[in-house]
Amino acid sequence: MMATLLEGTTQQKYIITKVTGDHALTTRLAELGLRVGKMVTVVNSANSGSGLVIYLTGQRLAISQSMAEKVTVTPLDKPQNIPTLPLTDMPIHSSCVVFQLIGDKAVRKRLMDMGLTRNTLIQIYHVAPLGDPIELQVRGYKLSIRKRDAANILVKELQL
Repeated sequence: MMATLLEGTTQQKYIITKVTGDHALTTRLAELGLRVGKMVTVVNSANSGSGLVIYLTGQRLAISQSMAEKVTVTPLDKPQNIPTLPLTDMPIHSSCVVFQLIGDKAVRKRLMDMGLTRNTLIQIYHVAPLGDPIELQVRGYKLSIRKRDAANILVKELQL
């Protein structure tokens, strides 16, 4: 369920799925940190009377309603009817969000050390000809992981 940031509710976490507008606006929003894949929390909704305030990368940010209309988001906390599945079952060139890490403690720690934490956006770029390893885009960098490690990552698919 995608909506604009303007329609967001207080204390709800979202992931940014699209930023629209002219070049100057999208550049300005990117400078503020409002990029596809970033997690944002609405502190005060636009309906509260005090303006839209969001929490983004450790800081509070007030943005205008016209800017908020240009940012499309997907809620992260609301229970959705999107099934969780292992990362190995996701098709190439798809986007998903980490829901849970399973497996033994050492594997989970290694995956978290690589940046694969809950609500992190992942994009699957390539799969080797024999299916192992899998190349992902995580937090702005490319990461190749073994198929057996990817099976320990439960994700929910996103439509970007």
